[in-house]
Formats: sequence, C-alpha cells, structure tokens
Amino acid sequence: MTKSLADTSEREYFANVRRRLPMFVIGGRLDRLEAFLDGYDQHALRHGGPGLRDWTDWLIAKRGQTCNHGWSGHVRHIALPDGWDHWDLPQEQERLVIDVLFDLLDEYLAEREAGLAR
Repeated sequence: MTKSLADTSEREYFANVRRRLPMFVIGGRLDRLEAFLDGYDQHALRHGGPGLRDWTDWLIAKRGQTCNHGWSGHVRHIALPDGWDHWDLPQEQERLVIDVLFDLLDEYLAEREAGLAR
C-alpha cells in the first residue's frame, strides 16, 4: 500500500516532488519550482509547520558567504560556482541547479530531522 503524500515526512514529500516534478510544477522549470517552495514555506508557517525555516541561513553557512539574491541565489552560487549571466538559465544549467537544489534541500531536511540544522 502506498503512503498518502499527507502521511510522508518532508524529505519523502520532496523526494516525490523531485521524481514527479512536472506534476507539481508546470513545465518543471526552476523559477516555478522556486515559487512552489516559497508557497510551501509560507503555507507551512501560516499553519504551524516549520516550513523552510532557517533554509537561507543553512545555505549561507554551507556556502560560507552571503549574497543579496535570497535563497535561490545561494543555490545558484553553489550549483554554478563560476557564476551565471542571467536568471533565465540555459536548459543544461537550469537542470543542474534543479538537481543541486533538491540535493541541498534533502541534506538540509536530513540535518533538521537529526537536530543538526544550523
């Protein structure tokens, strides 16, 4: 029997989103994924969940420096350490950033579950 998404941990939920990205995010595009995550965070916070609390701080600590781009910029800096020219990335860079975003999100949530998140 398959678990309902409502009965999964946040890590399981986001692993499911990753596997079925176009089902959750129209076109599976990075900018829409970022909006989805912002919406997820705001909904969780409004309803008593942890959302992505401290996600930006965790990314800053992971990267070792800050920037003015918010959490999405930190993910891009980590995924594309040589920089990028435009927010609208070429397809191969966008795919890389999406993969790195999900890897980072899973690492963050694993640390948070273990009580290790910064």
